Amino acid sequence: MTETRQGPVLFDVEEEADLTPATAPPVPETAMNPPAAMQQAAVLAARRPNRLARWFWGALISLIGFFAGVAAWDAVTGLMQRAPVLGWIGVGLLTLFAVTLLAITLRELAAFSRLNRVDRIQTRAAEALADGSLPAAREVVAQIEALYRGRDDTSWGRQALADRKDDVLDADGLLGLAEAQVLAPLDARARLEIEGAARQVATVTAVVPLALADVFTALTANMRMIRRIAEIYGGRSGTLGSWRLTRQVLTHLVATGAVAVGDDLIGSVAGGGVLSKVSRRFGEGIINGALTARVGVAAMEVCRPLPFQTERRPSVTNLVKRSLTGLFGGSKGD
Repeated sequence: MTETRQGPVLFDVEEEADLTPATAPPVPETAMNPPAAMQQAAVLAARRPNRLARWFWGALISLIGFFAGVAAWDAVTGLMQRAPVLGWIGVGLLTLFAVTLLAITLRELAAFSRLNRVDRIQTRAAEALADGSLPAAREVVAQIEALYRGRDDTSWGRQALADRKDDVLDADGLLGLAEAQVLAPLDARARLEIEGAARQVATVTAVVPLALADVFTALTANMRMIRRIAEIYGGRSGTLGSWRLTRQVLTHLVATGAVAVGDDLIGSVAGGGVLSKVSRRFGEGIINGALTARVGVAAMEVCRPLPFQTERRPSVTNLVKRSLTGLFGGSKGD
């Protein structure tokens, strides 16, 4: 009969694991937070359209327009045969529609012409600053005076520029004088537009819980802000011009990585760092407002006839503080 020994059994372990809470690996995140609405809107607007998709939509619009025109022609000719009076009424309505469409086309072309005019002034100013050419700077100043000649809100600045421009004998000083006298008041108006748009986007994001409502609000508010900034600087744009400006600004932001907002920018708003942890909607509102401010500053650089030289470029942090401080629990004195 075999004797069974009972008792504890020991096993040799080659090496004990030295794991502590400090040395333990981090727990992998199972779900990533979705990007903010302004980031989604920027990516969507800056995305280059597919060539095949452009051909498809172009062919579809042409097909619909062709058959609509043929149907309208058949309807008018049929009315002329059955009832000449109704036929002539149809001809008049079609003529009115064609004239209205032509006027819209001419307005869009004029808007593109104004935008191209501002682009030429920017390019010429950059060349004058790089070369230090006084004749080129005088030419740029003359173009700026012509650009704002019919505007009463720049009359005082243009008069001050005309009185002092002959005394300046270097390109940097002459362009700086034009910037300080003519563009500084326009910069203040553009900053107010940026602050209003940032406040609107942040409020809608924090308050409205509907899906995609914040994306739609961010995109429309930024397009409206860019259009108003262009109007402030003299480059009034139509519908297509506004979309071109919006794509140009947002493409620049996406290409430079400026659509990513860090915690330092969020924490610059009073209570922003705390609220972004307590309430996800408030945190997204601050992020969207900050990104809107960045879009506004980029729009100023795109629409402004002269680069920032003597005048300070608006700080995104200051714009966010002015527009959002007090909105989410802060105060003006913070």
